Amino acid sequence: MTDLLISILCFVITLGLYYANKKLYRQKRTLLLMPLVFTPIVLVVLLVLTHTSYQDYIGETHWLLWLLGPSTIAFAVPVYENMAVIRRHWMSLSAGVLTAIVVAVSSSVWLARMLTLPEEIQRSLAVRSITTPFALAAAKQMGGQPDLVALFVVITGVFGMAVGDMLFLRLAVKSGQAKGAGFGAASHGAGTARAYELGAEEGVVSSLVMMLAGVVTVVIAPVIGGVMW
Repeated sequence: MTDLLISILCFVITLGLYYANKKLYRQKRTLLLMPLVFTPIVLVVLLVLTHTSYQDYIGETHWLLWLLGPSTIAFAVPVYENMAVIRRHWMSLSAGVLTAIVVAVSSSVWLARMLTLPEEIQRSLAVRSITTPFALAAAKQMGGQPDLVALFVVITGVFGMAVGDMLFLRLAVKSGQAKGAGFGAASHGAGTARAYELGAEEGVVSSLVMMLAGVVTVVIAPVIGGVMW
């Protein structure tokens, strides 16, 4: 079998597994069966068992990674449709975005330093709380490693989506806007998807915070790099 056929087959299998996983998750909502958790695990096992290289897998499947950009921008549609909410709470949203960026970057880098992790990992961890397209752009300016950045972003998103509801319950957070802002700031796209499951208001606020945090982080990335390193 040629490399092209292997790549196309990997692409088809990835889509098939994802949609099957979504159907299974609708029937049984557990952390392990989340599409962002279970599908990658199955794919890794299949690649290892069939001795398929990452280069062969990503050959045609890279289009799915490319779609992250347009899908992220698509979150702007409900934001535009709910501009009244944004105009009413612009000050608290702006303060929340800036606070989220400072806390996410500083806590990630300082924890990595406490664990004596290499500087490359520190730079890659700094942008873990913003969605992948923005994270890759910001990390490039700070000297992060793209593959590590993508991995840390995915782990952060899945973890935030999984434990977010429990944290809000523990902290007695009842405001839909607060929940949406928390998901968008801490766990980007995955968290925003979960926010839309909670309600339209949560989803809109999460989308807005996610995009604002991403844009601001990319813009100030050189400053972050200069201050932290």
